[in-house]
Amino acid sequence: MSSLQHLFPINLSADWQNQIPEGLNTYVRDWLLDESSLTARLKANATTFRLAVLGQQITYCSEREACIYIKAGERVLAREVVLFCDDKPQVFARSLLPLTSLTGEQKALAELGEQPLGQVIFSSPKLKRKALQIAEFSSDNQLKALNHQLGLPQQTSVWGRRSTFLIDDKPILVAEVFLPNSLAYKQG
Repeated sequence: MSSLQHLFPINLSADWQNQIPEGLNTYVRDWLLDESSLTARLKANATTFRLAVLGQQITYCSEREACIYIKAGERVLAREVVLFCDDKPQVFARSLLPLTSLTGEQKALAELGEQPLGQVIFSSPKLKRKALQIAEFSSDNQLKALNHQLGLPQQTSVWGRRSTFLIDDKPILVAEVFLPNSLAYKQG
């Protein structure tokens, strides 16, 4: 998937909301608010599943991505991936793992390669998920180049969600955007 790596980092600056907008399609709402493993749900809806790593690097958390658990300016490992079902791109995900969280058992999270983060963290009995936030992404953001590179239509907007996970009280911020043509937009 080297053709996508030049897009890294895409980042996900958004106006994250705690409330779901009224009138949002019920099916999309179900995908956005599902608190179980997105990786597991995607796998259950596909014959084949794979993950392509766009890149990962140590950087500083931006003001736009900061949250209650990860402060602006904090050093984090940023990781961006695309999740595919049956070779169709479904989700762009950006994870921020503070360097202070990558200690002890969680040190292995820095070296996942093409293993899904969700698959690893949801196997931990110590996992706690904090509140979900959602955002709408218009076609003029950084995801536009990714959609173009993946051969996806340029929808006027797509939806995403983010939440902070705590393992042993160590935060990990995961943001996921449902790409155009994703299962999240299809009923049935």
